[in-house]
Amino acid sequence: MKENLVAHIDKFVSLNEDEVQEVSAAVNLVTLKKKQFILEPGEVCRYNYFVSKGCMRLYFINRNGQELITQFGIENWWITDYGSLETGHSSSYYIQAIEDAELVSINKKTYDELLLKVPKMERYFRLILQRTHTATMRRIEYSRDQTDEERYRHFVSLFPGFVQRIPQYMLASYLGFTPQFLSKIRARK
Repeated sequence: MKENLVAHIDKFVSLNEDEVQEVSAAVNLVTLKKKQFILEPGEVCRYNYFVSKGCMRLYFINRNGQELITQFGIENWWITDYGSLETGHSSSYYIQAIEDAELVSINKKTYDELLLKVPKMERYFRLILQRTHTATMRRIEYSRDQTDEERYRHFVSLFPGFVQRIPQYMLASYLGFTPQFLSKIRARK
């Protein structure tokens, strides 16, 4: 699993052997079963997770009792509650495995130490967060500028294999509409 993380880092920055060893020593491996949680509301998020294998989701439950998915994490994506991780305050989110998953975790203290020991990692995480921010901004733009069907078709064009991996109700939650509406869209193909 650590090899997947090192290969991903290598796409953004080149680490020498000593730096690879520092990164490997800083992270831990986590194995989850389908439906298992690694964060629940009221807990402080203490880790950032790299998805080596499997599929994860980050969601909250609104005042009407609806699950609202804000992020998915598949292979080579990071997932965490950055607000809780950075502030040390309790989270209002759940992070749950949608499939059996293998994660590489790094806790906040070790992460901060790693950035001092291996400055290239600061660049790596900055690039990752910039991409995440850009994707979030596009998602907001699409949610305000596209019809529900256009948003669904766009998502499917970007992530065709991903759509087959997640339950329909989760995809509907992420895209901001009901599972019944998603069924109608899919039936039209």
